[in-house]
Amino acid sequence: MNKGVLMSGNEALSNTVTNNENSTNVLKVNKARLKWACRRGMLELDVLFIPFVDEAYDELSTKDQFTFERLLTCQDPELFAWFMGHEVCEDKELNAVVQHILKRVKV
Repeated sequence: MNKGVLMSGNEALSNTVTNNENSTNVLKVNKARLKWACRRGMLELDVLFIPFVDEAYDELSTKDQFTFERLLTCQDPELFAWFMGHEVCEDKELNAVVQHILKRVKV
C-alpha cells in the first residue's frame, strides 16, 4: 500500500514559496561568486567584468553564462590582450563573449 503524503493548499503554497526563496538565494550566491571572480589583478578587467555581471549577465542564454564563467578562468594577461585588441581569442565561444562585452562598453 502506497502511503503518500498529502498537503493542504497552504502547505503546498508554503513549499512553493520556500523553493522560490531557495532559488533566489542560489542565484544571489552565484552572482556573488561571479562578482568575486570578476575581481582581477588588473583594474582594466575589473571595470569591464563587474558592471557586465551587474547589468547584462542575467540576460545571457544559459550557454553564454557558462561561456562567461569559463572566460573568467582565463589568465589576466590573456584577457587583457583580448579586450585591448592586442590579440584575438581563438576559442570562438570565448571570443563571442569578449566581443559582446566590448560592444556593450562601446555603445
